[in-house]
Amino acid sequence: RQVSGLSGGSKSVLSGLLHFALVAAGQVCVCNALSLEIKASPKVRAFIGEQVSLKCSFKSSSPITESLTVDWTYRPLAGGQMETIFHYQSVPYPATVGKFKDRISWIGNVARGDASVAIESPVMSDNGTFICSVKNPPDVYHNIPQTVLIVTERGLSFQLTSAVLLSILVFLPSIIVVVLLLVRMGRKFGVLKEKKKSGCKKSSIEVSDE
Repeated sequence: RQVSGLSGGSKSVLSGLLHFALVAAGQVCVCNALSLEIKASPKVRAFIGEQVSLKCSFKSSSPITESLTVDWTYRPLAGGQMETIFHYQSVPYPATVGKFKDRISWIGNVARGDASVAIESPVMSDNGTFICSVKNPPDVYHNIPQTVLIVTERGLSFQLTSAVLLSILVFLPSIIVVVLLLVRMGRKFGVLKEKKKSGCKKSSIEVSDE
């Protein structure tokens, strides 16, 4: 009887462990099935006063609904608490207080998996870490990509854009050709003028001889 009792107890323990394992595995599967994949640029460079875009894209296993939310949070480069600077749910809700007030705009499209925003007139004090968070119930589990924004002054070397360089390369040879043509024409005109003067002198001499 004792052996039989031990056998029954072992079966109960094994049954409990099996049940726990199945539940845990089921939770893992559910989490994986409901997971969101979010991608964002790890580092973005910007120049003072020039609009900068913070790109964020996502993939959800569930259809996009009005329950989908997008949140952008910010932490200064020097450290400190995270603060929400932008919220989206059907319509954008930019920050109404704080350093980013009236400077954040929505440039995303949730139907295309785009949750990007733009910052107007960035300054060096905006340097810090930005986090894009997306929830599309029941998909609420996702990775947490971070974007580090570095704002600097635009130097003189950066102002020489490719368009300016292209213009120089195109127009400089043309200007040189025009100058050479003018010089050549000037020389020809000078030669003709000299010939004309010589012809006039010769004619006057011939008249006097007669």
